[in-house]
Amino acid sequence: MRRVILAAAAVALAAGCTPDAGGTGTGTGTGTGTGAVPSSTAPAATPTTDDKPPSPSATAGSPTASPSTGKPTAKPLMADGDENEQVRELQARLRQLDFFDRAPTGFYGTMTAASVRKFQARRGLPETGTVDAATWQQLLSVTRKPTADELKPATTNKLDTPDPRCMTGRVLCISKESRTLAWMIDGKVVSSMDVRFGSENTPTREGLFTVEWKAKDWTSTIYHTPMPYAMFFSRGQAVHYSADFAARGYAGASHGCVNVRDRAKLSALFDQVKVGDKVVVHW
Repeated sequence: MRRVILAAAAVALAAGCTPDAGGTGTGTGTGTGTGAVPSSTAPAATPTTDDKPPSPSATAGSPTASPSTGKPTAKPLMADGDENEQVRELQARLRQLDFFDRAPTGFYGTMTAASVRKFQARRGLPETGTVDAATWQQLLSVTRKPTADELKPATTNKLDTPDPRCMTGRVLCISKESRTLAWMIDGKVVSSMDVRFGSENTPTREGLFTVEWKAKDWTSTIYHTPMPYAMFFSRGQAVHYSADFAARGYAGASHGCVNVRDRAKLSALFDQVKVGDKVVVHW
């Protein structure tokens, strides 16, 4: 009986894998909101996430009053609901200090507010979650001007420190920790993209591999779903584009393959990678 099970598993691995629309991923997606409900009265201001537009506010733009004096206080430089390039710079500077763990969006929501509070606590400032002149000056003093790549990075996820095995030759350096793939040549990152992996029951194997073969228009022989730009590296596991990943993000998982959600980036990478190039999957 055991031999039959092992044989079936070997066939499954050899045939390839595709996104599992019903699986659960190794990470969680970002929160989503609900649309505004029509009302005959002006809606109250509500906190917003960094993924959606600000909620309407009847008091937006109005000066606030000090509870102790009743006098108007200065409006913060940046606060919940703001969306501009200064907010993008704020996020990039906070990211330099590891207070903001995603790509800058230019939108000030609850994630940015929480990051600002952490910074304010570290610097002994009032933990308001908004950026006043004192907070901004403190941040400028301990960070440098963000580069263009820091303001608009190639990946949503921050690249991990490369595994030592990625530092020589031509390598697809894949980090499970940061959920990123970095295409590296002689220790330099040429391009990068977000990826996701197999579920707990169908994990993506870790280790040092090579690209065994490539197929631009491959279809899984098990699940009969497309696996565009597939680069196979370990007994049926491959790096390939996933429409499911593009649509649902980390709410899903693969059957062991390394899913990429940016089709254009993977298409360009597919043309550069050669059979025999290294593949390193690591934590």
